[in-house]
Amino acid sequence: MSDSVLYELDGGLAVITINRPEAMNALDTATKVALRDAMVAAAEDTAVRAVLLTAAGEKAFCVGQDLKEHLGNLERAKETGEGALRTVAEHYNPLVRALAGMRKPTVAAVGGVAAGAGASLAFACDFRIVADTAGFNTAFAGIALTADSGASWTLPRLVGHARATELLMLPRTVKAPEALTLGLATQVVPAAELAGTARAFARTLAEGPTVAYGAIKESLAFAASHSLSELLDKEDELQTLAGDSEDHRIAVQAFIAKEKPNYLGR
Repeated sequence: MSDSVLYELDGGLAVITINRPEAMNALDTATKVALRDAMVAAAEDTAVRAVLLTAAGEKAFCVGQDLKEHLGNLERAKETGEGALRTVAEHYNPLVRALAGMRKPTVAAVGGVAAGAGASLAFACDFRIVADTAGFNTAFAGIALTADSGASWTLPRLVGHARATELLMLPRTVKAPEALTLGLATQVVPAAELAGTARAFARTLAEGPTVAYGAIKESLAFAASHSLSELLDKEDELQTLAGDSEDHRIAVQAFIAKEKPNYLGR
């Protein structure tokens, strides 16, 4: 794995860190490949029960595509006649599918600016713990591009269609207090407390009922594009899955004994 992405397995918590602070954690090709592969690995690893996506440095969570590298790609594409944005299919799409689709909770620790694909990655997480100095900027229209990395799907579900249209067509930096009001942030904390708060938050999820969490995620995603009748059948299917889990038995026993459950994640 590239040094531009760090991967740590801390118990059941996978901590994935974008590590290009000198470039405001911009995503060059090596970083995109490493980040995609790390996220896919975390999604597939049964030992991982939650994922924390974070970034090195204080200025930026991630400013999206590395535009210096991208300009060179545009010039080469002009000479060869090939598409300049194959990176969406090769890197961003599989990354976001793994991030948003994994059957375990995901948390973004957002310190500094999250822009373009960097904002999209944060939106694709289940929770966003945000430093009081941070902000979100969709940025795409500012360089004559449309949304990618799932922002067209995630952003309206966070803030509504009308506000998503505004933020995508008229990009601006949404600072932490407004982000909390709009629903982009789960929690806003002092910048100095971000790392500890986000890890503690993610660790609580990693110690929770993983099968139930995965079922909740699947149920919510299914509900977004299906009828009530279809959803009720899906809820039946998923409740059967959760009800057969060992964690459900542990939770019921603990409730009756008035004890705190010690979940196993299965």
